[in-house]
Amino acid sequence: MVGYPRIRPRRLRQSKNIRDSVAETRLTADNLILPVFIKDGISQPEEIGSMPGILRYPPNDHLIKFVDENFNKGITKVVVFGIPSFKDNIASSAFQKDGVIQRSLRLLKQTFGEKIVLIADECTDEYTSHGHCGIVNYRGSNYYIDNDESIKVHAKIALSQAEAGADVIAPSSMMDGVVGAIRKELDDNGFQDTLIMAYSVKYASVFYSPFREAASSAPAFGDRKSYQMDPRNSYEALKEAKLDIEEGADILMVKPAHTYLDVIRLVKDTFSTYPLAAYHVSGEYSMIKAAVKNGWLNERNAVMEITYSIKRAGADLILTYYAPQLAEWIREGTPF
Repeated sequence: MVGYPRIRPRRLRQSKNIRDSVAETRLTADNLILPVFIKDGISQPEEIGSMPGILRYPPNDHLIKFVDENFNKGITKVVVFGIPSFKDNIASSAFQKDGVIQRSLRLLKQTFGEKIVLIADECTDEYTSHGHCGIVNYRGSNYYIDNDESIKVHAKIALSQAEAGADVIAPSSMMDGVVGAIRKELDDNGFQDTLIMAYSVKYASVFYSPFREAASSAPAFGDRKSYQMDPRNSYEALKEAKLDIEEGADILMVKPAHTYLDVIRLVKDTFSTYPLAAYHVSGEYSMIKAAVKNGWLNERNAVMEITYSIKRAGADLILTYYAPQLAEWIREGTPF
């Protein structure tokens, strides 16, 4: 067996120029998706206490300016989350023609046309008074999320988003059959070319907590463990992803990203012909921010290492709140 001293792996690491030339993983702004919170009833951007540096935007010129600034950095894909002016038990504000997301999608489409890809998060949690990702019913005093009634509402929301200009619908409820219900609703109404990016593998994670503050979407009672995945499971992800593919998903997703790199790799290896997204979620973002504030981490180096690890694990697309900074850092060059 040929080894040292003939084989010296350090030769390929001796300068940054050489390291960059032989790097196995490439990351560009094209890989990034920027999440944007849009809130009805405000005229100026709002800070989010648990997510330093992230704002809620009103559906007006402030939103246009923010998206345009990031477009000029090379970010051409945004996923929008809505905070409506009112909530009820059936998420009716989520499918109104003049709802916050519907108005925002039309505004962005009219402004940017085909220059950006508009992805609409499709769920009910931000729009229901109870904060669950579906319709709540009761058996006696015990509540349950009515799966089959829920997917009817999700299909209705998805259609309203497509009509408003969404290029991609991203159902995040983890309801059984939701992708198929949305695909049928879109196809039956002339939106055969609208993509579905399914939150196929979404875990019941503690790392969503800052998002729930940002989107005012925390459950009023109970939890989401009956429909989001158990963090102890990995191979269950393959069943969920396979079902979404069979129902018509165009892009799969694993969420969270940083803490589920093994699942990203498992899904990508199994379904290699399907684009895979991964969501670097709010809690993962806020942990970095807290460590940086305390002087424990170099922010640029930490974020780039984590994002490259997500890409290395198999993600083609990365939803990240760090997208604006990453686009600039990528242009400057890696710290490795």
